[in-house]
Amino acid sequence: MAFFDMLRYLFVINILALLFYGIDKFLAYKHYYRISEKILYLFGILGGSLGALFGMLLFRHKTKKIKFYLVNIIFLLIWFSIFI
Repeated sequence: MAFFDMLRYLFVINILALLFYGIDKFLAYKHYYRISEKILYLFGILGGSLGALFGMLLFRHKTKKIKFYLVNIIFLLIWFSIFI
């Protein structure tokens, strides 16, 4: 993968992660069916961990679940090391 292709991919996946955390928070607020936690974890694993962390803080969503912090921080470090 070329450098700019990887940057583009990471940008898109992080924006999607941020949006999905916001959508899930909205769905939780309205008591609708929610986005699966597996999907939210998947965004972090696929490179969207920075967007997921921002989404957690911005929307105050899943902030009491330490597992979400750990998964996203670990995969943020992994993706950072891959990118470097």
